Amino acid sequence: MHRHLAATIVLTLCSTGCGQASPSASAPTSAPATSAAASSASASSASPTIAASASASAVPSVAAPLAPAQLVARSIPLPAGSGAASFDYLESDRAHGRVLVPNARDVGALDVLDVGAGTFTRVGGFGMATKQVDGKERRLGPSGVTVGDGVLYVGDRGTSELCAVDAKSLKLGKCLKLPAAPDGVAFVASAKEVWVTTHDRSILVLDAAKPDAPKLKQTIKLDGAPEGYAVDDAHGLLFTNLEDKSRTLALDVKTHVVKSNWPNGCGEKGPRGLAVDGARALVLVACTDHVEALDAGSGAPLAKLDTGGGVDNVDYLASKRLLFVAAGEAGELSVIRVGDKGELSLHAKGKTAARARNAVADADGNAYVVDPSGPSLLVLAAPKP
Repeated sequence: MHRHLAATIVLTLCSTGCGQASPSASAPTSAPATSAAASSASASSASPTIAASASASAVPSVAAPLAPAQLVARSIPLPAGSGAASFDYLESDRAHGRVLVPNARDVGALDVLDVGAGTFTRVGGFGMATKQVDGKERRLGPSGVTVGDGVLYVGDRGTSELCAVDAKSLKLGKCLKLPAAPDGVAFVASAKEVWVTTHDRSILVLDAAKPDAPKLKQTIKLDGAPEGYAVDDAHGLLFTNLEDKSRTLALDVKTHVVKSNWPNGCGEKGPRGLAVDGARALVLVACTDHVEALDAGSGAPLAKLDTGGGVDNVDYLASKRLLFVAAGEAGELSVIRVGDKGELSLHAKGKTAARARNAVADADGNAYVVDPSGPSLLVLAAPKP
């Protein structure tokens, strides 16, 4: 466009009698001519010089893309315990400034971090059990949690229970025996229900009209193993993946029926967690080494961004349009900015630890992920604007 502007200026000036335009007018950004003919043409008329100058001044400066901010992790030790620690899902209770860490060590516990104070409160008393997992014996206990109406719901994989914890006093209440071991746990506020994904190809739906005493309402049978969850309450949908089919499902929270079933681009290793941006109609699917953005209406792929290997669950802060992805094999956290049309760009990154996965974020964009070797909770402060 700016070359056309230069040529226009030359033609206007030449219409008053400057003669034929020099080669520099047609390519104002090229290096100055060194031949005798070019020097003579330049000396014979000032018009091309004026045209080149006008073209240069009309070219806007373009800022180079900003490099992603580099985050530095600090460590907060988890409350004392012994033995190998088992961790899975974390949850950010943004309304109350807390991070919830279910874990199984010598005892089953829910460790609750007060974000402002930087201190933990431990909720104990959960059951534990030793089970065979992938051919190895593992000590299992609390592994998933969600924030309900004045209650925290904790899924206990060791005892196949869903337990209610008073959100204010942090006292353990009643536990309900489930027909299958829980994996992910999600509260659907509009329906007053708790949805629990399991590894036996089903989702358990619990009635939470009485918050401290949920009861089993329905079992939704699926064609694959559900993995991850994301609630779009405004549109009455819950999303999950089929880990063994590389598919993403949208379920109607009123009818409990699968409305959509899309391929998600994760390939043979399958998908892991996911998040949803209902306002922008986007579903963000975590694959084992990258993230896929899908159109929430059609399932059409919109964008892809590599993150490093070992990804599991993800967290999305819609107010800042940031997706938090921890890669346990790569030992890195990626903070990804999400565009209005699903564009994905790396906003910030930081080193974490081996097997550190399932990051969550607080309301300010600070990230949290467990380092199981400590064990400790790694905190990566949000970059300054």
